[in-house]
Amino acid sequence: MFAQPDPILRDIPDHFETERLLIRVPRAGDGPALLEAIQESLVELREWMDWALPDQTLERVEAVVRRAHADFLRRDEMMLLLFRKEDGRLIGSSGLHNIDWHVPRFEIGYWARTSEWRKGYVTEAVRGITRFAFEVLGAQRVEIRCDEHNTRSAAVAERAGFTLEGRLRAQALAASGGLRDTLVYALIHSEWQGHP
Repeated sequence: MFAQPDPILRDIPDHFETERLLIRVPRAGDGPALLEAIQESLVELREWMDWALPDQTLERVEAVVRRAHADFLRRDEMMLLLFRKEDGRLIGSSGLHNIDWHVPRFEIGYWARTSEWRKGYVTEAVRGITRFAFEVLGAQRVEIRCDEHNTRSAAVAERAGFTLEGRLRAQALAASGGLRDTLVYALIHSEWQGHP
């Protein structure tokens, strides 16, 4: 019933919009804008993201965006950059990760640059990406996972209509190096059909 064609054969748009955001796959040349956002937010990112290391360089970040574009073309991962439509400012990054095309199932991850917190951009992006996953990619399940102590991330999941399904105890390494419990939020297709 849920058999999917080889995902490499799927024509998937590389961008879409929400009310205030252009959400798109990274392209060559996006490194400087992404590096600026990471550097602005490094202290906050390091609390939750193990990739947020202090030795970020333009070369390293540009390589990340180019690899992300290649991952999108292979349909392995879908890193997405969030740009404010009004002025083109890079607000943060999100995406669809840990993809299982057989279901299909996706996990949304996200972060925003510190100066753009508390403006609703991440919740708007998550709602838009969730809509994209269900309506364009045919998702049956979309998940959000976060550290149990990351209350901002959990609040985004709840505002976007996801249900807390459980806590995975000592499931992953925290960015600090110790073990963390992971909260698992999800939204399934039958719930989405009744979603605003």
